[in-house]
Amino acid sequence: MINSILLILPVLAFSQEEANKFYINFESEKIENAFDLIEDIYDVRFSYKDEILKGKTVSLKKEKRSLAQVLKAIETQTGLSFEIVASRYIIVNKSEPEVDVEELDKIIINSYLTKGISKRKDGSYQISPIDLGILPGLTEPDVLESIQLLPGVVSPNETASGFLVRGGKMDQNRLIWDGINIYHKGHLFGMISPFNPNATKDVTFINKGSHPRYGERASSVISMRTNSEIEDELKAQIGFNGISADAFIEAPIIKDKLGIQASIRSSYTDLYQSYTFDRLADKVFESTKIENGDNPNNDFSFLDFNVKLNYQPNASNSLYASMISIDNQLNYTVFDIDNDQSFNDLMLIKNTGYGMGWEKQWNSKLSQHTSAYFSEYELNYNFITSEGETQVSDFEKRNVIFDSGISTEFVQHINTNNSATLGYQFVLKDVAYAFLNTTNLQFVLDEDKTVVKMHSLYGNYEYKNSKLFDLSLGLRVNYFDELDTFRIEPRLLFYKQLLRNLKLQISGEIKNQIISEIDETILSDLSLENRVWRLANGNNFPIINSKQVSAGFIYTNNGWTIDIDNYYKTLNDITALSFGFLNPNNSVFNIGEQRIYGVDVYVRKRFNRFNSWLSYAFNNSESKYQNLNNTEFFDSRSNVRHAFTASLSYKLSNFQVALGWRWQTGKPYTASTNGINGLEFNDGINTKRLPDYHRLDLSSTYKFKFSEDSKLRAKVGFSIRNVYDNKNLISREYRGNNDLNSDIELIDRFSIGFAPNILFRLYW
Repeated sequence: MINSILLILPVLAFSQEEANKFYINFESEKIENAFDLIEDIYDVRFSYKDEILKGKTVSLKKEKRSLAQVLKAIETQTGLSFEIVASRYIIVNKSEPEVDVEELDKIIINSYLTKGISKRKDGSYQISPIDLGILPGLTEPDVLESIQLLPGVVSPNETASGFLVRGGKMDQNRLIWDGINIYHKGHLFGMISPFNPNATKDVTFINKGSHPRYGERASSVISMRTNSEIEDELKAQIGFNGISADAFIEAPIIKDKLGIQASIRSSYTDLYQSYTFDRLADKVFESTKIENGDNPNNDFSFLDFNVKLNYQPNASNSLYASMISIDNQLNYTVFDIDNDQSFNDLMLIKNTGYGMGWEKQWNSKLSQHTSAYFSEYELNYNFITSEGETQVSDFEKRNVIFDSGISTEFVQHINTNNSATLGYQFVLKDVAYAFLNTTNLQFVLDEDKTVVKMHSLYGNYEYKNSKLFDLSLGLRVNYFDELDTFRIEPRLLFYKQLLRNLKLQISGEIKNQIISEIDETILSDLSLENRVWRLANGNNFPIINSKQVSAGFIYTNNGWTIDIDNYYKTLNDITALSFGFLNPNNSVFNIGEQRIYGVDVYVRKRFNRFNSWLSYAFNNSESKYQNLNNTEFFDSRSNVRHAFTASLSYKLSNFQVALGWRWQTGKPYTASTNGINGLEFNDGINTKRLPDYHRLDLSSTYKFKFSEDSKLRAKVGFSIRNVYDNKNLISREYRGNNDLNSDIELIDRFSIGFAPNILFRLYW
């Protein structure tokens, strides 16, 4: 019944037609808020610089008006002027135009899923968390969760960080914060994004045809930036939800010269464990000893903070220094009273990064950007078993990354239609991991330490002609010092407006990846963070090579948007450990390849105050490894073949509500049968699939002011994940492999159940 309703709602939404005139009224309303309402009612988009709207308000008596009549009334009251571009996009100016029309021209779809998400001509997605409208299941604009709603992105394990882009693996997504590489991707074992959305100014998500300045990963790029402007007054906000509390501040130190911004967010589970936290913990600790643990002194917490200084000595120069810290702690003890045993899980996961940059405008056509960064990642895990007061074993896992780099880039605007970019990057990565086990004597199960220096030279040429086509040609050349290897990476983007409402996009790229995660199949009773980072060494762990081509069409007309994209991707020299339960005497790395093809489809219709959209992704991903499955292709674990999302949202002034439904086919898994000596695997690798996955999510938010004269504002929100509490089987794994003295155990993991959350924020 629920599924039928969800399918009917968008159809009903699409069938309604827009009228030319609507009732609209304002009473001393801030012009920014008035624009929000006008966008919803008349299905248009405004583009403006914030400073030209400061202090302006508008008042209109309630009556039916056309869009032209509304704009004319606002012009009379505010002195602003409006320039309508392509029927739906409106540039807001002062008496003389000040807005960069070229920047607006780069956007081909505005409000892609909701307000604050746009798609650009280069195929990338631009996300502004501050402006982000409501999304189903989210009370706050979680950066990584928002990306998962885009076509071609799925999270089969229901985590914020564990998402797959076009069939690629999780470690093939590069995360960048103010130019700093980030390796720890999620709080509470990936359930929450570690990036404070209130401190994030904008996010660029690239899943194809990336600019040659981006290397290192084979699948996608998520580049996050904090505000680079110097605010002219103090801005602050504090808030809390069902898991954490946070605070954010921006303030000028020297007017128009030096400014600071800072944020901090922390879980409060040591003081109070909410129902929301309990639901997350139930999912995270399912099928571990912690699941049944009852110790009031247990600790499961997180903390993140960032600080940034912006300095602008003159109009031609600007500098910044940024710092981010992400910290997760776990200390859980479980007692087995019957056998006088205790099991203690200790874990510290920390990622700290530092970055600085310099922007120089040499003249009206030449600019330079120079930056440097340092990122340190540390994973320390101990699983300690004790009998009485005596420790009998200690399983240890260590993973350390030191990543530093410096780069400089020149951009030359040759003329109106032509521009060129030239840049150089130097990166040093030092990565080590170790698995140790102490029973009577300490011995090493596995360890590695590798250092790689990378020199990269890249260039990009852009030609833009709205009457003909847009073309971007890029080339990146990498030299890996210790491996004595060159890799060449060409990039191509082509954009053409075929008809008034129809656009064509074509892209192609080659990428190489030297750092990736391996899934160690060594016994651990926790089995949560069982992935560690490792560098390519050119031998048994080679550089991953990725090739992708993509072509699609975009159609926009009368509030409708249809975006269809086809792609084909190959990955060579990927590695995987032998399946320990299939061959426990062999734990070497096997080298293989992966081939992926798919289609992403997105359909949206806006009408009055409603926004509805559907997305569908088809993905077929196959892998082949030496010495596995007779060296024949089999379904990849990342092969979620069909994924479908539907959403309907409604906005009335400061109130928003959204309903969204997700359905996707289950992941492949390797089936087992009970044999004489325990579980046996005779049906091949990944020949079975988990049941289909589906869930319904709900979100609602409301903004309000305490008084007309006060700057203090507030926002309240409520969300529910998995409204009808569907029990989805999201993975089937085997534990105990690579330990010849232990039986193999089948572990089923399920999705999060009915999980409500709340939000309260104050702004001033």
